[in-house]
Amino acid sequence: MQLPTAIRQKIEEQADALGFPTLQRAARELSDSYREGRQPHLSAAERTAAYLVTRMPATYAAAHAVLGEAAGRIVSIGSILDAGAGTGAASLAAREYFPAASLTMVERDASFAAAARQFLPGATLIAADLSRIDPLPTHDLVIAAYSLGEVGAELAARRWAAARVALVLIEPGTPGGFALIRAVRRDLLAAGARMVAPCPAGTACPVVDPDWCHFAARVERSSLHRRVKGGELGHEDEKFSYVALARQAVPLASARIVRHPRHSPGLIEIEICTASGLRSERIFKRDRERFRAARKATWGDAGIS
Repeated sequence: MQLPTAIRQKIEEQADALGFPTLQRAARELSDSYREGRQPHLSAAERTAAYLVTRMPATYAAAHAVLGEAAGRIVSIGSILDAGAGTGAASLAAREYFPAASLTMVERDASFAAAARQFLPGATLIAADLSRIDPLPTHDLVIAAYSLGEVGAELAARRWAAARVALVLIEPGTPGGFALIRAVRRDLLAAGARMVAPCPAGTACPVVDPDWCHFAARVERSSLHRRVKGGELGHEDEKFSYVALARQAVPLASARIVRHPRHSPGLIEIEICTASGLRSERIFKRDRERFRAARKATWGDAGIS
């Protein structure tokens, strides 16, 4: 998965204007600040360029994977609100699945908002703090990608109130990120929301601490990304947790593969989440059709038939 070519070119232009040594230092400081839970000691231009090169591709990949799963189950999306849009990664992904929908982005960081405006000039941009917009403007689909943790689970209800058709929430695929998604999932289902994905049912989540439910999107690194990170691999895997909810019931996956399938000679073992809970399936080669399907199955897919 890669950002669209035109977007990658714009990002590289901004990176060239900053200069590679400054960009590399900024990327290191941005990474350290995320890990340490503090604000980075960078100028707005340095912080934005470092984010565009090192984090935006991963955010886009996660949003693209989640929205692809949701788009096949929800219909009649004529308007989209990206609540906490950052540099516009989730909005770019939404454009691919709902190209005719009007798009509104809300972002409080002026530098990030300017980048989002550059990437999505046809969208409406509201440069404001979401916590100060009450009520949020209603749209068919509301997206909050990697922004819910900044405002707390208690404000998720406001995003749900703004969603006429569906709400998509994405957080880091960490124990903390999943705990936040699970809490919001529980509260909104209790308030009448209907499950869309990834869960095969709207029942209580069967995952028990210290385990956590998350998925991964593979991100192709650009040559600039590899140089900045000092990495040799041409890709990285972005881990994320998510939930998609709707006002009306939709067809659900019969199951969800929640771990990488384990392959051994003549046997594939798959961990799945079903409407009745978590379970492990052992699929032997003698079961030809299911074994063939299991060989193609990957983490995050719907279960095999």
